[in-house]
Amino acid sequence: MYRWKNILLLISLGLLLTANLSKADEEENDDSDDEEEETAPTEPEQENGVYVLTDDNFDSFIEDKEVVLLEFYAPWCGHCKTFAPTYEKIAQALEGKVAVAKIDATASKDLGGRYEVTGYPTVKILKKVDGEHKAITYDGARSEDAVVQKVMELSDPDWKPPPEAVLTLTTENFDETVNNADIILVEFYAPWCGHCKKLAPEYEAAAQELKNRDTPLPLAKVDATAEPTLGTRFDVSGYPTLKLFRRGRAYEYGGGRDKTGIVNYMLEQSKPPSTSVETVKAVRNVLHHSSDVTIIGCFNGDKDDNLEVYQDSGNSLRSEYTFHHTFNKDVMNDVGCSEGEIVLFHPERFHSKYEKKSYKFSLSKSTTKAELETYFSSHSVPLVGQRTRDNKDKRYGKRPLVVVYYGVDFSFDYRVATQVWRSKVLEVANQFKKITFAIANEEDFQEELKRVGLEDSPEEINVIAYDEEDRKYPMEPNDEFDAEVLQEFVEEFLAGKLKPKIKSAPKPKKNSGPVKVVVGDTFNELVMGKKNILIEFYAPWCGHCKKLEPVFKKLGKKLKGNDKVVIAKMDATANDIPHSAYKAEGFPTLYWAPEGTKDKPVKYDGGRELDDLLKFVNEKLSSSKDEL
Repeated sequence: MYRWKNILLLISLGLLLTANLSKADEEENDDSDDEEEETAPTEPEQENGVYVLTDDNFDSFIEDKEVVLLEFYAPWCGHCKTFAPTYEKIAQALEGKVAVAKIDATASKDLGGRYEVTGYPTVKILKKVDGEHKAITYDGARSEDAVVQKVMELSDPDWKPPPEAVLTLTTENFDETVNNADIILVEFYAPWCGHCKKLAPEYEAAAQELKNRDTPLPLAKVDATAEPTLGTRFDVSGYPTLKLFRRGRAYEYGGGRDKTGIVNYMLEQSKPPSTSVETVKAVRNVLHHSSDVTIIGCFNGDKDDNLEVYQDSGNSLRSEYTFHHTFNKDVMNDVGCSEGEIVLFHPERFHSKYEKKSYKFSLSKSTTKAELETYFSSHSVPLVGQRTRDNKDKRYGKRPLVVVYYGVDFSFDYRVATQVWRSKVLEVANQFKKITFAIANEEDFQEELKRVGLEDSPEEINVIAYDEEDRKYPMEPNDEFDAEVLQEFVEEFLAGKLKPKIKSAPKPKKNSGPVKVVVGDTFNELVMGKKNILIEFYAPWCGHCKKLEPVFKKLGKKLKGNDKVVIAKMDATANDIPHSAYKAEGFPTLYWAPEGTKDKPVKYDGGRELDDLLKFVNEKLSSSKDEL
């Protein structure tokens, strides 16, 4: 009987073991199926015929496609919402021919950075050229017919990019090309420079458009790393540097860095720098309607040598002032000048009893362009003028500065109210001539008000004072703003009784990593301290900054044991930079601040690979030892 029990027990154990093994096999098969499901690419979902792409599915989706139409959009963008039904019709028209997709660039930030998306909607056409997808920005009409036509043109297997329109200049052909051009724009670049790579497609697109005009306007480029003598000759200290040339004479470039900005700038620069006014009625009309500085030169004819110097100055400053000239005696009498004199007029809206309405300069045979430009600059700002987004850097860059923000509006219905407030500022400005005073339209400078906590101010008038280091001192909102209140604020500002408002992210709880994190409140401690420092100013959304981040971290690790140097970074969108010598006008911006001369940092414009940065730091440390 015991033997049968043992046999039954063995049979039961055998059945149980078989069942467990089968279950394990099934689970293994299930796991295998799961793995296959995880690795197998899935087709992106579609919305009305438009594929929805993300950072995760983008590369696998485009991999085997010759042409793809892409729209980068933002969910809140009004233009995107307007374009949406048209884009869906485009998808229907191209069904079975070309894949049409859209990307929420606010969610898929890596793709937005990769394709340099800075506005919405941005439409790009991906075309496979030599095995790699080339992104072509579409900047034509946003109509179904126009987009479809362009996509089908690029879909042609025989399509090839048009010949490069940007001229390539070297030491051998530079002078001949530039000296013989009435006007030409030249970009000095470095092959490794991220900003240069970003500019390249915009620069080429502008060149393509400008070369097809009745009078072509050429664009050229110089690899300044391969042609260092040209870079040195034209004081190229960073990349890209753009310079405008007129018959070999160089001028600073003042336009945008996208296709539209470059084209518009070149079209404007191709016009004469100064326009002629030959009747009293015409000149009075010009001065009456002027909203900014107007300069009028008086000459004895178009062969006057002084006219050439005047127009040369006009070529440099045409974006800042309006230039006119006259050969008419009646006009000269009306504006109060004689032959060989130049008169600078402030707009009528900025005239006051405290200052002159115009300023006169007498030309001579020895007068230089630089002298004229200095004279114009020193008289271009009235006692209380209007600071705008266009003139804030060049016209109102001098410190100390006091800006009064309110609803500035010189249109017919509001000009009286605008001048009432300006008159109160004038009273105070007349007492403090060493300070520049200005009014500004609050709608144009919301970001400035926000940075000092005045974005929600309940008052009609707000004031910010800026010291020599560009630190900001907001006036406490006051519902009884008048000249007396402003005067008291200015006196306290000059006496050093006010504390600057520094926008700052919270201090990091731990800051022992290879790259020190700097915020507004710790800038003076960490950056202006005793040690040498290499600091990066970055923006979280910046694609170039993201690319640099792991390299910068490796640099920090390499140098962590060196007590002579600190590697640091600062989010310039979340923090104020409380020193005027450090400016983050683009991202990333790097500065080397050597011990002992923190007020004179050196902007880094070299390569962004680890070896480049490490070599730069070591050379700076070696030179500081030699100096010691």
